[in-house]
Amino acid sequence: MLAGKIMLESSAETYRVEDTMNRIARAFGLDNSQSYATPTAINFSIDIAKPANMMRIEKRTTDLNKIAEVNSVSRRIASGELNLQAALKELKQLEGQKPLYSNPIMVLIAALASGSFTIMFGGLWADFIPSFVAGGIGFIGFLWFDKLVEIRFISEFIASFMIGLLAALFIQTGIGVELDKIIIGAVMPLVPGLHITNAVRDLLAGHLVAGLSKGVEALLTAFAIGAGIAVVLAFI
Repeated sequence: MLAGKIMLESSAETYRVEDTMNRIARAFGLDNSQSYATPTAINFSIDIAKPANMMRIEKRTTDLNKIAEVNSVSRRIASGELNLQAALKELKQLEGQKPLYSNPIMVLIAALASGSFTIMFGGLWADFIPSFVAGGIGFIGFLWFDKLVEIRFISEFIASFMIGLLAALFIQTGIGVELDKIIIGAVMPLVPGLHITNAVRDLLAGHLVAGLSKGVEALLTAFAIGAGIAVVLAFI
C-alpha cells in the first residue's frame, strides 16, 4: 500500500499502481491479493474474505522519478533481491524524498519550455524573451498559490491570468510581436498533458472510474487556463 500511495501521489496510472501492488504481494507469498485504486484512495486486501485496508490520497503532484524508483523496488522484490524489511525501508526513504528538481530549477525549465514552444508554434524570435519571462513568472505564481490554496484550479487560473497580463504588457510596450504565440507558448507548462495521457491509458485498460475522473480533472484544468487568459483578453 505504501508503494501504491507513492505512485498515486506522483501521478502514476491507476492500472500500473494496482499491478505493482499485486506483484509485490505475490512476491511475498500473497497469491490472492485484491487491490483497487482510484486517484484519491487505495483499497487493499490480502485475500477475498479478509478485511480490506484503505489509504486516502490527499495530495498529488507529478514526479516520474519516484514512479520509476518504486517500479525498480518492485522488480527487485520480485527477483528476490529485497526482503520485506529492506523493501519497506527503501519505500519509506523514497516517500520522504524531496522532489528531484528544486523550485528554481523547475521555474527555469518552465521558462525555457515556454520560449521554445513559442518558436515551435510559429512565433518569431522576438517573441522568445517575452514568452520566456511570462512563462517563468506565471509558473512562479502557480507554485506560490498552490501552497496557499488547496484548490489546484485556482492556482492554474491565477497563473494563466498572470501570463496573459504579462503577454499583453509586452505587446503594448513593443517588446513582443504576436500576442497569441506568446500566450500559447507560456501556458504550455501548465497544460495537463500527463493527466490526459493517464486518463486515456486507464480507460483503455478498463479502469473507467479512474479514467473518467482524471479526464474531468484535465478538462477543469484546461478550463481554468482558458478562463484566466480570457479574462485578460476581455479587457484589452
